[in-house]
Amino acid sequence: MGLLSELRYPTTRRAKLITATLALIFFTLLATATISGFLLYRVVSPAPTGSELDPANLLGRPGVVSFPVPGEEAREGWFFPGQKKAPTIILCHGYKAHRTELLTLAIALQEHQFNVFLFDFSGHGKSGRYTTLGYRETKELLAAVEAVAQRDDIDRSRFGVWGANLGGYAAVAAAAADSRIRAVAVDSVYDEPAQMMLLEVDRSGLTVLPLVSAFCRVGYKLLNFPHRNDAPLSQRVAGLAGVAKLFIQAREAPALAESTLQVFLRSPEPRQQWIVQKANYGGMMDEEKRVYENHLLSFFLQALPPAGARPR
Repeated sequence: MGLLSELRYPTTRRAKLITATLALIFFTLLATATISGFLLYRVVSPAPTGSELDPANLLGRPGVVSFPVPGEEAREGWFFPGQKKAPTIILCHGYKAHRTELLTLAIALQEHQFNVFLFDFSGHGKSGRYTTLGYRETKELLAAVEAVAQRDDIDRSRFGVWGANLGGYAAVAAAAADSRIRAVAVDSVYDEPAQMMLLEVDRSGLTVLPLVSAFCRVGYKLLNFPHRNDAPLSQRVAGLAGVAKLFIQAREAPALAESTLQVFLRSPEPRQQWIVQKANYGGMMDEEKRVYENHLLSFFLQALPPAGARPR
């Protein structure tokens, strides 16, 4: 009691120094926790981007499909019809992106007889709440596959998925959980969602402050506590033997290129590797998009040829 009393009401020089030091440590930790909480909030609640389009005015005449997500509010997607009984390719946008950025890719696939489906993940586009950087998004993608598979005008047993970073994580995780996904193309994928969170925190420049990364990591784990035992993709891909896989590494995103390489190296055959310059399909120039689209078309036509289509 005497020690506590002395710290509360210091009378000696030494006690005053200890009290001041403890107060400084406390307020430093409090400030660091506040900064970390703000950074984490900005990462999981990205600012809305893009504008909503009326699907009635889009090329390819897509139909609007509403589908339930277990434990979540319903989502809405656009279904671009291809050849009857053809496979369906689901396009999964990346972090801070949205489905409208993928319209030209959707049309390119549709023109080669594929059915195509687009939707926005949580925290993006019209979908509310916040992003989990892969956990909830995997559940949304699986729900989209289940909803589209109810149609009688598609091949219900053959789906393909393309995804970038966030969408790439969901694509691989969903393929490991649903055998109807027979082809996966991923661009700049990461092994665990926490890796993407830390990359975004690093971009803030505030990680020079001590403990910011550690506080963000702890906060992110608490937000996604139910997924604490989820295995990284590098452990799940072993179950994708026989599923066609294309791993795309972008030079302008070296950290994600390295994680993509590591997942690729752990993947069984059949698998392909492709190195490109840019990591953002929506930000590519027209010629870059054309090359990118043709490579994806070649991959999906080989892996999931529509009936009557000639693989390139």
